[in-house]
Amino acid sequence: MELKILEEVITLTIFGGFALTYLSENLRWNHLAAFACILAAVAFTFLPKSD
Repeated sequence: MELKILEEVITLTIFGGFALTYLSENLRWNHLAAFACILAAVAFTFLPKSD
């Protein structure tokens, strides 16, 4: 589970950087909100399990 989430974060970060630099896309508020949600998912995934 953790590996798949890390893969998605890395892929989206690289693609986002590519879109910003090479494609000259503008970064809007909804892009930042979506990235914050993804980072929250990563944080919740790596929280210690309470068994």
